[in-house]
Amino acid sequence: MRYSNLSRLAPRSYTVTATAAALALGIYTGSLVIMNQRRPLALADAGTTTTTTSSSTSAATAKQVVFGGGLGFPFVSLPLESAEMVTHDTKRLRFRLPSPDAVSGLPLTSAVLTMSWPKGSWTPVVRPYTPVSSSDEPGHMDFIIKHYPSGKQSTHIHSLHPGQTLTFLAMPIKGPRWKPSSSTSTSPSPEHVTLIAGGAGITPIYQLAKGILRDTSDTGTAMTLVFGVNTDKDVLLRDELRDLERQHPSRFRAVYAVSELSRAQAEEGEGTSDPQFRSGRISRELLEEVVPKPDRAGRVFICGPPAMETALVGGGRWGSGGGRPGILEQLGYQKSQIHRF
Repeated sequence: MRYSNLSRLAPRSYTVTATAAALALGIYTGSLVIMNQRRPLALADAGTTTTTTSSSTSAATAKQVVFGGGLGFPFVSLPLESAEMVTHDTKRLRFRLPSPDAVSGLPLTSAVLTMSWPKGSWTPVVRPYTPVSSSDEPGHMDFIIKHYPSGKQSTHIHSLHPGQTLTFLAMPIKGPRWKPSSSTSTSPSPEHVTLIAGGAGITPIYQLAKGILRDTSDTGTAMTLVFGVNTDKDVLLRDELRDLERQHPSRFRAVYAVSELSRAQAEEGEGTSDPQFRSGRISRELLEEVVPKPDRAGRVFICGPPAMETALVGGGRWGSGGGRPGILEQLGYQKSQIHRF
């Protein structure tokens, strides 16, 4: 997803440092990127760290971690391997890592900063995006990126052809920290986590859900995803979400709030005939119906358009009466339980 507010992803000092680094090295790195169009892996090779793992035969194997935050060159240039339209304005893009065995190494709930140089400009455009591929998938990194007509970076990325490169800051931008409550709580009941996404905001939410379900040390955490979309055709990662439900039927459930149905769709029952699809926006009534009543242990993770997030968390200072309480506060959630990407 394209984040609109970097301060949600990391401490302000880290964000300022990353942005300043991008601007300070913009001219220098920009010239390197241009020179590397014919050798797209040169920057990538310089920006990676290496870890070593041992096999059962004690043979050491080197594994290249591209976003390890090491002391190498701070930028990595990766070539686009493939791109496909998944909706009328959204693409799935796969970028090739420096070697077939290389992995991104990104921690859970993290994004990466991308940079490009608009024609005639000496300063880069910097935007964060969340990969939807797992951090240990070798050889490539996948993104789901929506094109915004006024968005310089999404326009640039959508214009890329296979073989052309995109520059990344070789250090992860960390989002809300995830740690299973079972590791810190004495409660005998497993935690239920509520995931709320809107539009392209599904990418960090999907990354989190997949990471939780892949954690073999956490077999109890259950999740309900409430995903708000304009039409049923705008459901990103639909197949992947269905796979999570099939593989973990007792731990993962998805419900889709479809805000716009055509008259023909409504008459035919399309979208609403499936109990997973609900007509309308994400509302208090919908959350009361599909999400368990909040308790002290339950957490909520949110990512979506500003209007959706404001409706959920409210305006003004939490609980101050200075603004209308958000839906989550009305339902009984405490501020400490709410996490925004």
